[in-house]
Amino acid sequence: MTTSPVLDRPNTPRVWRLPGVYRPQEDSFLLARALHDAGGAQDAKVLDFCTGSGFLAITAAKAGAGAVTALDISRRAVLTARANALSRRLPISVLRGSLDKAVEHGPFDVVLSNPPYVPVDGEGKDPRWDAGPDGRSVLDPLCDSLPTLLSPDGFALLVHSEFTGVEETLERVQAAGLAGSVVARERIPFGPVLQRRLSYLQEVELAERGVDSEEVVVIRAARI
Repeated sequence: MTTSPVLDRPNTPRVWRLPGVYRPQEDSFLLARALHDAGGAQDAKVLDFCTGSGFLAITAAKAGAGAVTALDISRRAVLTARANALSRRLPISVLRGSLDKAVEHGPFDVVLSNPPYVPVDGEGKDPRWDAGPDGRSVLDPLCDSLPTLLSPDGFALLVHSEFTGVEETLERVQAAGLAGSVVARERIPFGPVLQRRLSYLQEVELAERGVDSEEVVVIRAARI
């Protein structure tokens, strides 16, 4: 198995990645900080949905979670997250599957997700980050499932770009009977993926001409 070590930020977990597994970056770090600001996950039952390398699952486990379930549809991601969890002897169960599998193992006190959310026109799709014409092919079903996934006092933290539609997510959360709010935001320069998608974003009027950065937000959802 060929892997490469990545030190993603000072004071963040060092994770190993198989080729093709999403690298933790600014959106991952923003979500990790939001979890810390929310009081962490002490003794909580946590779900990391679309876990990728397992970065957020590791963050939750190191923050004192009682049990963590990390879920991804990618075999490479599952192998990577398992290796990262086992090397730390952390209480993380890494499973391959989608929302049905998450519901099967719930409910959870904390749901974390950095799902694929980049809008794409249907060509050159990459499941690590692309999520349909509006970027919501994973996010919408996740929002709809939160009432089932969350324990009575549980909460969810979801991260995505402004181009995915912040108001749309808040409305979707509220339509599911939950209270939603933006709890963190950060403007970051376009990376290689957004640069490749820019012409499409402008074509469908998700991004203005001349823009070279995006705002990434964390949305909190909880029962009213």
